[in-house]
Amino acid sequence: AAAEAETVAATATPVVEPAPAGDQTAPVESASAIEPAPASEEPVRGEVEAPAVTAADDVAVPTEVEVEVESEREATSVEVVEAVVDSDDAASDAVGAADSTSDGEAISIRGLVKQFGDNRAVAGIDLTVPAGSFYGVVGPNGAGKTTTLSIVAGLLRADEGSVVICGIDQAVQPQAAKRMMGVLPDRLRTFDRLTGRQLLYYYGLLRGLTADVIEKRAADLARAFDLGDALSRVVSDYSAGMTKKIMLAGAMIHSPRVLVLDEPFESVDPVSSAVILDILRAYVSHGGTVVLSSHGMDLVERVCSRVAIIVNGEVLAEGTIDEVRAGQTLEARFVELAGSSGEVEGLEWLHTFSD
Repeated sequence: AAAEAETVAATATPVVEPAPAGDQTAPVESASAIEPAPASEEPVRGEVEAPAVTAADDVAVPTEVEVEVESEREATSVEVVEAVVDSDDAASDAVGAADSTSDGEAISIRGLVKQFGDNRAVAGIDLTVPAGSFYGVVGPNGAGKTTTLSIVAGLLRADEGSVVICGIDQAVQPQAAKRMMGVLPDRLRTFDRLTGRQLLYYYGLLRGLTADVIEKRAADLARAFDLGDALSRVVSDYSAGMTKKIMLAGAMIHSPRVLVLDEPFESVDPVSSAVILDILRAYVSHGGTVVLSSHGMDLVERVCSRVAIIVNGEVLAEGTIDEVRAGQTLEARFVELAGSSGEVEGLEWLHTFSD
């Protein structure tokens, strides 16, 4: 029993000793290995805490940086916006200057001269037509009104001088200048074998409008000018007044800035004249410019804001209606300036009758 006890004790001792020995040896031999593990664990914990602090610091720092960056971005955006606003203001100032130039003067005529052989039809005319005005040109027959308006419309070429339409030099950019205008000539020349609808469609195509736009505008113009029933008839069957109205509708179909109308109310009945006047007044009230010649002094005095009296190719008076008529009626002032070259003497035979 004692031997067994000793054996067991001896056996137990080695069994117990190896375990403590292993436990002690392992820490001693692998202290550097094991300690690094705890050290690594502790540093990991410390690093975890440190990174937490560092991360917090790092997060805080980038936040400040981002705030600074964002503030810099905001400042840059403000500068960009200010720059854009400044550029927009500059652009708008430039556009406004151009618009003010075009809005200030719809037509500018300087030193206009036109000669037909020995006949000097236009002798150095200077005229300025303000934009948005109803401008009248009056004068006796053969005074040069039609020649002047034909040059303005681009139907004739001047011998000397310049014509500027809404800021566009007619000699430099004739097509661009013509796009700004709608023209109603005195001696009508049109394709009178077309129907009214076909003629308006043709005018619209010449002005570059699309088919649907032409159709709508033609219907609007026909309704405004009371031509609805006449659109299906050929223009050759129209009366003189209806022909004038369809031609005026064709001149307005592309919505020009300037209308140049030579005797627009000739051969037009009073009802149609009133309709045309209403349309032209509405056109002027929305910024359009109308230049018309007429022998009807009462009509010019009633509807025009400015007028020019042309005699023998020269402008004898120009300004507002009140300035030109100078306390008289426009007709009396016109007769005073134009004078009378007719002689009534020698016609006594007319006082007796042949029968």
